[in-house]
Amino acid sequence: MRYTSRLPVPVSAADLFRWHRRPGAFQRLTPPWQPVSLRQHDGIRDGDRAVIHLGPDAVGIDWTAEHSGYDDGCLDGGGACQFEDTQVSGPFRSWHHVHRMIPEPDGSVLEDDVTFHLPLAAVSDAVGGRLALGQIERMFAYRHRVTHEDLRRHSEASAAPMTVAITGASGMIGQALTAFLQGGGHRVVRMVRSRAEVGRRGPQDRAVFWNVDQGEVDVDALADAAPDAVVHLAGEPVTSLNGTAQARRRIWESRTKGTQLLSRALATLPAPPRVLVSASASGYYGDRGDRGDRPLTEAAAPGSDFLADVCAAWEDSTAAAQAADIRTVHARIGLVTTPAGGLLPPLAAASWTGLGGWPGDGTAWWPWIALDDVVYALYHAIVDDELAGPVNLSAPEPVQSRAFVKTLASVQNRPALLGVPAPLVRLAAGELADALALKSTRMLPTRLLDRGFRFSTPDLRTALAHVLGRLDTHTLP
Repeated sequence: MRYTSRLPVPVSAADLFRWHRRPGAFQRLTPPWQPVSLRQHDGIRDGDRAVIHLGPDAVGIDWTAEHSGYDDGCLDGGGACQFEDTQVSGPFRSWHHVHRMIPEPDGSVLEDDVTFHLPLAAVSDAVGGRLALGQIERMFAYRHRVTHEDLRRHSEASAAPMTVAITGASGMIGQALTAFLQGGGHRVVRMVRSRAEVGRRGPQDRAVFWNVDQGEVDVDALADAAPDAVVHLAGEPVTSLNGTAQARRRIWESRTKGTQLLSRALATLPAPPRVLVSASASGYYGDRGDRGDRPLTEAAAPGSDFLADVCAAWEDSTAAAQAADIRTVHARIGLVTTPAGGLLPPLAAASWTGLGGWPGDGTAWWPWIALDDVVYALYHAIVDDELAGPVNLSAPEPVQSRAFVKTLASVQNRPALLGVPAPLVRLAAGELADALALKSTRMLPTRLLDRGFRFSTPDLRTALAHVLGRLDTHTLP
C-alpha cells in the first residue's frame, strides 16, 4: 500500500526543514481527534527514535519508529532535505515514511511518501486497505493545513527568536501555544507549580517555579530567563462550577490572586517583558439574554453575573504590570472549538450517535473560535506592538447554538432535528448550563480585525471539518 502527497509551502526548503527538526512540530502535526501521546522523541537524525502511544494511557499500544536517511542539503542551498522513519514495532506489519523538502522558486514543496502493510497483509490490505488509506488521507489533510499555516504565520511575523514565559502551559491552549512557538524557533519558559519540574528541558524549553497558593514566584530564575513576553493562561477551569461556594471561590481566587502575583513579579524584574498577554473570557459580557442581534465589541459594558464579575476582576488584577509600563493585552477568549477539550467533545459524541440536539430554544449566540486561531491570535498579540487592552478572541462569524449543532451534525453526516429543553439542560449540567450552554454572547473580534489579523478558519463548517478530519488534503487556508 502506498500514499503520496505534495504540499506547496510559502517558505524556503531550509525553513520547512528546520520547522520539522524543532520539538513543537510533532504536537502541531498530531490530529486532535486521535488519542495520541508522545512518550519519546530523540529528534529526526539517523538512529533517533520516536515512541508514540496510541489510545488511552491505561490501554492502547506503543508505536516505535526509527529515523534514517537524514539529509540537510537544503540548508546550504545545495538541494533538497529529507528524513525518513521506519516502524520498529507498532500497529502496522510495516511502515516507511519519507519526508522531503524540495526547493521551489516561490518557496518549497513538502513531499510525503508512505509505504505500509497492515497486519495479515494478504487479507487485510485487500479488505481494509481502502479504509486505512482514507484514515491516512484524513491525517495528512490535517497535517498539511497546520504545516502551511504555522509556517506562513511565522514567516509573516518575521519575529526574531523570543523567550516567552507561559503560565498554564500544560493546559489545552498552553500546550498548543508552546508547540507553535517552539516550531517558530522561539524559547518557552513554563511557569510550573512544582519545584520538581524546575530546570532546563532543552534549548527551547525550561521551567521556572511559581505557586499561587503559596504566593511565591522564583523572581531570580524568572529574571535569569529574561522573557520578552509573558502569556498568562493559568486558572481554575470554568467547568468546575458545580453550584457550590467553594467552586466559585476557587475560580475567583485562581484568576485574581494568580494574576496579581504574576503582575507584581514582572514589575520587579530588572528587565521587564515587553508584553503581558493575560487571558480573560467572553464571560466578561455576561448573558445577553434578549437574544438580540446587537454585536458585542471590546467597547461593550460588562455583564452582571458571576463570571462577568470574575472577568472584570481578573483584568483589573494586571494593574501592577500596567503601572510598570508593560504593554498588557486582555485576551477575552470565547468557546474554544477542538476535540481536545471544552464544549466540542460532548457535542460531537452526542452528534455522532444521531442524538445531537441544541440546548434550549437554540437561539443563544455562541462566540466560538478554533483552537489554532486562539494560538495565532495570542501570537499576534505578542508581536503587534500597537495592541493593548481588551481583545475579543472569537470567530468573525458567531452562530446561534442551533446552527452550531446542525453544522456539527452535517459535518459528521448525522441528523440534528430537536433541541433539549432548558430545564433538562440545567438538570444535567447544573450551574454550567447557564454559564456556558444557555448563555448568549454575540461577541465580535473587532480589534483583531482592525489590526489586520486573518483567521485561518473563519467559518464554522471549515473549522469543524478541519479538527474532525473531514477536509480535503488540498483545502488550504
